Amino acid sequence: MPVWGVAAALPVVLLVAWALGGIARWLLRGRARLGVATSVVIAILGTSLGLLVTGWVSPSAQLWSPVTILLALGFTVAGIALYGAVAAHFQHPQRESVAELLAAGESERVEFKSTARVNLRTGQKDERMEQVIAKTACAFLNADGGTLLIGVDDLGTPLGLDADLATLKTPDVDRYELWLRDLLTTALGQNAAASVGVEFAQLPTGQDAEATVCRLTCRPSPRPVYLRPGKGTAPELWVRAGNSTRQLTVDEATEYVMHRWPLNLGSTVAAQFRAAVRFSEQR
Repeated sequence: MPVWGVAAALPVVLLVAWALGGIARWLLRGRARLGVATSVVIAILGTSLGLLVTGWVSPSAQLWSPVTILLALGFTVAGIALYGAVAAHFQHPQRESVAELLAAGESERVEFKSTARVNLRTGQKDERMEQVIAKTACAFLNADGGTLLIGVDDLGTPLGLDADLATLKTPDVDRYELWLRDLLTTALGQNAAASVGVEFAQLPTGQDAEATVCRLTCRPSPRPVYLRPGKGTAPELWVRAGNSTRQLTVDEATEYVMHRWPLNLGSTVAAQFRAAVRFSEQR
């Protein structure tokens, strides 16, 4: 085939894959959750496999024959269904609201913190509070992800962010989010900080009053995330253990990293695929 023929065929292949992927997503609606780009890739692979099977079963079959089209569509649907089944194993079917998280309480994937800057016992700004926030986010990123709610006591009662906001030159949530992102970037690195979503919710506290709660959504990281407590200090690896956050020793950290992000080619591909599924399309 001449070069111009290949150039003309590529857009046709993408168009056919987009159409087959769209049909497959429609057939599997509600049972497989994936984006258009992913469905196009799966459709290309499914179509290729379908053409190979068609050529093996019926060498004389035409490209646009019903048998060829049905086999290509069938393998595309099967591929998307398989991907959806794998993704469903790692993804949550729906995202809980802040009120639902408070009602359910703390768990392996949910943590409550009263403040991020102020020590409520002393009423003063305390850098140790900031480190607790960074450690918790680090632990979620190194595990299966999780949600950190700031402005909530251990019992799930909304307290609000007034104490933290009072420590800022501009006491509003926009400035608060900027400060949080700077904290996470400094402590965890820019790539890890970009994996954390920051939102705010208004929750009733009684007597027509409301409290502002900050929600940090930490997606599982495809690579280890290390906490840098300060200049001249060694990086630390934090993980979730039940409903608590703990630091691993050097030997524990080495074993954890090798198990979760193995180095050999086959295991690395599998681990990166699992991490990518956790990381993407969680919302």
